[in-house]
Amino acid sequence: MPLESILANKSLGILMHPSSIPGGKVCGTFGRGAKDWIKKLHKHGIEYWQFLPLTPTDSTGSPYSSPSSFALNPWFLDMDDLIEEGFIFISNKENLGPTNQNNDHFDFDIADDLTKKLGHLLLQGWSLQSEERKINFNKWISRNSWVEDYATFLVIREEFNMLPWWEWPQEFKVKNNKFLKSWIKKKSEEILIKKLIQWHLDKQWRIIKNFAKSRNIKLIGDLPFYVSRDSADVWSNKSLFSIFKNGDLIFQSGVPPDYFSSTGQLWGTPTYFWSKHKRTNFEWWRKRFQRQFELVDILRFDHFRGLAGYWRVNGSAKSAIIGKWINSPGRTLLNKVKKDLGTNYLPIIAEDLGVITPDVEKLRKNFELPGMKILQFAFDGNEDNPYLPKNIEGENWVVYTGTHDNSTSVSWWEYLDYESKKRIKDKYKFSENPSWDLIEIGMDTSANLFVAPIQDLLSLDDSSRLNKPGTTKNNWKWKLNRSLEEIEDKIKIFSELGYSFERIRK
Repeated sequence: MPLESILANKSLGILMHPSSIPGGKVCGTFGRGAKDWIKKLHKHGIEYWQFLPLTPTDSTGSPYSSPSSFALNPWFLDMDDLIEEGFIFISNKENLGPTNQNNDHFDFDIADDLTKKLGHLLLQGWSLQSEERKINFNKWISRNSWVEDYATFLVIREEFNMLPWWEWPQEFKVKNNKFLKSWIKKKSEEILIKKLIQWHLDKQWRIIKNFAKSRNIKLIGDLPFYVSRDSADVWSNKSLFSIFKNGDLIFQSGVPPDYFSSTGQLWGTPTYFWSKHKRTNFEWWRKRFQRQFELVDILRFDHFRGLAGYWRVNGSAKSAIIGKWINSPGRTLLNKVKKDLGTNYLPIIAEDLGVITPDVEKLRKNFELPGMKILQFAFDGNEDNPYLPKNIEGENWVVYTGTHDNSTSVSWWEYLDYESKKRIKDKYKFSENPSWDLIEIGMDTSANLFVAPIQDLLSLDDSSRLNKPGTTKNNWKWKLNRSLEEIEDKIKIFSELGYSFERIRK
């Protein structure tokens, strides 16, 4: 039986993280706003909604450096749903703090504060819940073994002023289970709050996922290759990572020097002890994939090249210059995931950007995984540039104007040098609205899926940019400050343009 690709037809998608969706008290949530967004996509024949990892963020707001590969971001908890369902009881919602209305950025501290308040209200209302609800909660906990360690990890971290786990007292740092057993009893209420939040997030998102399915909208999630050193994953499974029991890195991740950086990039996350993963039949990885496919239809696999080989740097190194390429057992792992899913295809998009070696290309093609092409990278004057539309061969690709890590297309054009602009204008029809010109170029490629960030549909500049790599301030905060009705005309134009390129079925 021949392999199939997850992408079968010409189609369209929009990239917008749930936090950016209008509605919600502080940022977008797993509530009515997300359903309204899905309705708009369905109404205009747009089949794919793409977003970033749904996991909790680090202190800078990044979902790519999460304290858990399995948990969901508490900021997405929908308060109105909890009130309607009788899980929390409150006479005045204003008592929960300020509402983030008509601001184009939200405040992480206010989001954290709301999470704490909702957590305490969930605890207060828990004793009043029916036995059936309590049984359902306990069943969910028993099916999701990661929750116990994650909830405990968070409560310990709060106990020690949010210090990373390798700076905790010894019994906590090494995860002395005998010692922790009695400590967990003392902290049972705090731990219960964390579990209740995750249970509700899971329930709310599954409703969103079913809602999307009923309207033929496919959800594209995102999975980082590495996990944060300061995470429940590493703290609970130290033997799977290149880390000493005291938290010091044995080896760390990064990429070697290249055209963009003379010292390479040092990421500071532990690399994997693949030999241990093999001995455990890749159990942790398989559970990680299983969890993601419970939440989404398709996964964009970030740093896909790490599944073929990774750049390993000494744990104490201060730059990524001296390192070594090490092979990864990606083929074995992906075969196991395919078997677990019981499908003839893997619902994975390979993020294969940057310098890609033949082994990475071979791995992607072996599983018929769509790769990625970014149009903003295409126009450097090199006729062999792999992102140039004429060089995109075949259909098994996802083409983007840009991603969450790029400038918006309006600002990309603004920053472009005169020669590049002239070269583009000589070849393509470029108007006073570069984001829509780039959208049209993307739709006209042979790729089966074309995705544009919502910022490009709205012709926004970099004041609405979601992330600027290499910086830690003012990222991940952007929120749409208009209602979906106010931007529907742009979604409609996107759809009509897609129809002219046979990407929309009416």
